[in-house]
Amino acid sequence: MTDKTPYAPVLRTQADVEAAWRHLINPLGWPEPRLWFMLVDPDGVPFPQLCQIEGLPVEIADDGAANLATMLHDLVEAHGFDRVELLLCRPGGGPPNRSDRKNAAELYGACGVAGVPLDVVHLATDHDFWPIPLDALGEIRTPA
Repeated sequence: MTDKTPYAPVLRTQADVEAAWRHLINPLGWPEPRLWFMLVDPDGVPFPQLCQIEGLPVEIADDGAANLATMLHDLVEAHGFDRVELLLCRPGGGPPNRSDRKNAAELYGACGVAGVPLDVVHLATDHDFWPIPLDALGEIRTPA
């Protein structure tokens, strides 16, 4: 019999969140764009079920981001979660490109309008993970 301690991170910083994504989402490699989300309790412990949305368009439309944000708001409110963590995934490599930054901006904007507490959006490519902080979006920022 092996004694395995379940993975139960406490997410207090952006580095904690990135480390959790790195641990949970592997191997890397994506046939199409996807979005993962993690719901986090007030104590910083994520709900033990990750959710994935497949078949994401290369660029998320305003209405798609708004619909997602409404659903996330309902989940946070109904179950008392503290916040949401989002991971955009796409095939290929390299740092966040213009489409990645536009998608992050759409998600930040829609979540802001819907009142969804959201930390740093992350990106996973076929090769690595990248944070896409709101303050790095510059002219692409979508106003809340």
